[in-house]
Amino acid sequence: MATKTVLAAAMATLVAMPAAAQSARDKLAFLIPTLYGPTGLVVDSEARLPSGETHSAHFNSAFQAEFTQFNIALASQLAAVPLPSSASGFTYELDPTLGVFRRSTQSFGPILAERAETIGKGKFSVGFSYQLFTFDTLEGVSLDQVPAVFTHDDPASGGRADIVTTLNSIDARVGQATAFFTFGLLDRVDLSVAVPLVTVDMDVSSNASVQRIGTATSPATHFFRDGSGGFGSSRLYSGSGTASGIGDVILRLKANVFKGGQTAMALGVDSRLPTGDEEDLLGSGAPGVKPFLAVSFANRNFAPHLNLAYQWNGDSVLAGDIMTGEKGDMPDQILYTAGLDVGLTEKVTIAFDVLGRHVLDSPRLQSTVFRAIDVGSTFPNIHFETGSFSVVDGAVGIKINLAGRLLADFNALFKLNDAGLRDTFTPLFGIEYSF
Repeated sequence: MATKTVLAAAMATLVAMPAAAQSARDKLAFLIPTLYGPTGLVVDSEARLPSGETHSAHFNSAFQAEFTQFNIALASQLAAVPLPSSASGFTYELDPTLGVFRRSTQSFGPILAERAETIGKGKFSVGFSYQLFTFDTLEGVSLDQVPAVFTHDDPASGGRADIVTTLNSIDARVGQATAFFTFGLLDRVDLSVAVPLVTVDMDVSSNASVQRIGTATSPATHFFRDGSGGFGSSRLYSGSGTASGIGDVILRLKANVFKGGQTAMALGVDSRLPTGDEEDLLGSGAPGVKPFLAVSFANRNFAPHLNLAYQWNGDSVLAGDIMTGEKGDMPDQILYTAGLDVGLTEKVTIAFDVLGRHVLDSPRLQSTVFRAIDVGSTFPNIHFETGSFSVVDGAVGIKINLAGRLLADFNALFKLNDAGLRDTFTPLFGIEYSF
């Protein structure tokens, strides 16, 4: 009863944390769509229309109108962040010759993978981890230098041949602190809950330059008013924001369905609750269900493991149109983890893993070249295509038994390919304790 009370109190405290009051358009998911203001990228003009009136020229680009992949990729990343294993680092078996329980393996288990063992009926474990993501690239394109070309409404020869080129920077940092609790319902059945607290910092800037393809001798046709009132050719747009709060809570049920000799197998399911504010990029905005298989092999100090899972995701506004509130289907994912953990000593375990995600039918950024109407001028650009891709990471970590049943975890996650939204290096720090 005491453990259930502790778990309920912890959950109630975290869920009740107040969120900062924000108007909808101040939230982080709107940073890119509203970067150039409510009417989009508009340049000044003193050119006369046939009616004799002046006009403010509006320019369009996939960067503003279609750059949904960043929101989708970030939400998908948060939905698939590997949680520290909920299985206790300490596992025991009965020694029939002595009639006492002894540790079944010298290893404390994996850090980011799940092993098949359960903690035992009535047992309770609690842990805390912190991961820091500083995203560097999207589909191999540096987030510091995302090129995008804006074309005039109804491009044509003359003034409508002019374009605006932009060099864009997205600085996104996500810190995720996760508290996780596991309770042994039965000898071979565990119930776990993971409660993430997420902090997102984003800075977006766009350096826009008018390229006078059709108006080289008429700077007054398209320009940015400079500080002296002249016909400037460039302007810097920027926006930033920070958000903190509870992320998407995950409930896990895991059952050990086979244990024979050194081999064990478990089946489980994760249920993700859309408790994070998707408009602030704290959560996916979609419910999710992830059935999984965990297989592990163990001897005294060497324990390979394998995880397979399918992540089903519901609809989210992040995968639709954040400006209108229309929801779209958050891409599903196939996930796998393969690795091993080795008990170097009674106090130290090292863990190695390869983690993969195959993301299904997601918008993908593609680098391309824009050719101006005058044919001779070309500029780097981006566009989007829907397709599937695989994300592969490597991980190496260490578990140290500080005292009693208290473990400290240190892990480094590093990318092995460039697909999707990527962080070159992601550190993790954690502690776990078994009762």
